[in-house]
Amino acid sequence: MASSLLALLDDITTVLDDVALLSKMAAKKTTGVLGDDLALNAQQVTGVSAERELPVVWGVFKGSMVNKAILVPAALAISAWAPWLVTPLLMVGGAYLCFEGVEKLAHKWLHGADDSGEDAHEQALHRAMQDPSVDLVALERDKIKGAIRTDFILSAEIIAITLGTVADAPFTTRLMVLAGIAVLMTIGVYGLVAGIVKIDDAGLWLSRRAAQWQQAVGRGLLWLAPWLMKALSVAGTAAMFLVGGGILTHGAPFLHHAIEHLVQALGVGGWTQTLVQVLTDAVVGILAGAVVVAVVTGIQRLRHRRE
Repeated sequence: MASSLLALLDDITTVLDDVALLSKMAAKKTTGVLGDDLALNAQQVTGVSAERELPVVWGVFKGSMVNKAILVPAALAISAWAPWLVTPLLMVGGAYLCFEGVEKLAHKWLHGADDSGEDAHEQALHRAMQDPSVDLVALERDKIKGAIRTDFILSAEIIAITLGTVADAPFTTRLMVLAGIAVLMTIGVYGLVAGIVKIDDAGLWLSRRAAQWQQAVGRGLLWLAPWLMKALSVAGTAAMFLVGGGILTHGAPFLHHAIEHLVQALGVGGWTQTLVQVLTDAVVGILAGAVVVAVVTGIQRLRHRRE
């Protein structure tokens, strides 16, 4: 009986070790989505009054948990009954990440000098908040619904990448890793979003305090807030190409072998080899995203012509 208990504890320890290792690998692979997830969800709160920012974040958090509750069972069902779909889904998710990255860069290059669209949007939100005839509850509800729809796409990417990491693991390990990543990522993302949207409020509060050091910290936070949003957006875009390109190169054997031959031909090793692989993944991600953007743009133009 004692030996059976020890064997059971050993099995549990082994499973937990596998879960921890696979969760760590999955978390690394989903960093590309997280940066963009943070930036997008923090931007979704723009235009909401300060006292309603946290309730809106809480509403989106609850919607995100519902999204995960739908996606995790779907991912487990696919891995159990149609495991051959895992790699194609990963490739689609990687291509979508690359597409989203190129689309963001294209929008920045085409409209970077003219931010009138964003300014007009912010002005419209400000006027709506000042207009007593506008139903602010409905406006807030619409923002939450839009953020939840965006979260569903990003959550699907996170779950797909995680599923690819644990596809060959036992069912129990898959379940624990997928559920753990879903909960931890949701809490982490929206906890950080809540902190980010309150940085300017904290800075304003500190800047009005009597102590000089508090005023200095407050001014620093007020300066930091917009730059943090920009940094998150840039880091998220770069990570999209790295993660998306990495998924594509590992999912397409000919690309994976081509990169291995390139590294061997260069005769590099250590951190230089890692740098070459990272840069190659980024190049593949940019090229793949450009191709998808070109195809999507062509389809949209054909539709407009028909209409």
